[in-house]
Amino acid sequence: MSPLTWEEAVRWYRSQPDNAAAVRDNYFDLPVKQAAERFSQSEEFAEVLRLLGNGGGQSILDLGAGNGIASYALAKNGWSVTATEPDPSSEVGAGAIRLLAAEAGLPIEIVEKAGESLPFPGELFAAIHARQVLHHAANLGAMVLEMSRVLRAGGLILVTREHVVDNEEQLAEFRATHPLHHLYGGENAYSLEEYTAAFTRARLEVVEVWGPAQSILNYFPKTEAERQRDIRQIAKRSWGRFGRLFVWSEAFRARQVRLATLRDQTPGRCFSFLLKKP
Repeated sequence: MSPLTWEEAVRWYRSQPDNAAAVRDNYFDLPVKQAAERFSQSEEFAEVLRLLGNGGGQSILDLGAGNGIASYALAKNGWSVTATEPDPSSEVGAGAIRLLAAEAGLPIEIVEKAGESLPFPGELFAAIHARQVLHHAANLGAMVLEMSRVLRAGGLILVTREHVVDNEEQLAEFRATHPLHHLYGGENAYSLEEYTAAFTRARLEVVEVWGPAQSILNYFPKTEAERQRDIRQIAKRSWGRFGRLFVWSEAFRARQVRLATLRDQTPGRCFSFLLKKP
């Protein structure tokens, strides 16, 4: 059996009777404008804005934009958005972004190109946003080099929700348990060392790295309140449960979450990165 396209895989996923909540959580629901508006109001996107700021007319590249939910949210908040998406699909790709931009009256430029070869001059963009993109790269190093090339000096890159594995066994387990990989075969993941090495080769400064519980960027569809509750539980269980005596301390909680992140070996766990071009 030939692999399905990404659009066909998502359509199948939508058709399964028990997937309604997961479809919404992944912003696969239709119409796309409904999903995009929900993303624009999410705690995840509020954190994106906190890190990148309101655009004020500045240019931003939404790399691997998918169905355009982030392009829509960024454009609504003052960014001049260029969205790159190689998939032409009218539901989950470039066609969906065109429809979304037209319906919302937002001037989003859409380019149907992959991230490994961007058709832009150097230092064009003030910032780059990439949600769930790098782990799909055919060539991770080439994609990151292109991101660095088209970013202005001093610009920020926000890379979110990237799947991380430590070895080939974890990668195989991640793919085996992913609900769509068996249909279209497009899921991948890299080690933290491979991501950071690609950033270093592209001469990008790693400003922040967040593990699964360290940012709402990775914790969605759970809420920030749920993340804080879970962080407190992690802290309480530390030090042979003596951690409950120090759970009031924000610094203590942050340290215990960092340690839990280092111990976490969940295949495909999510990490996010904030990068800067010197």
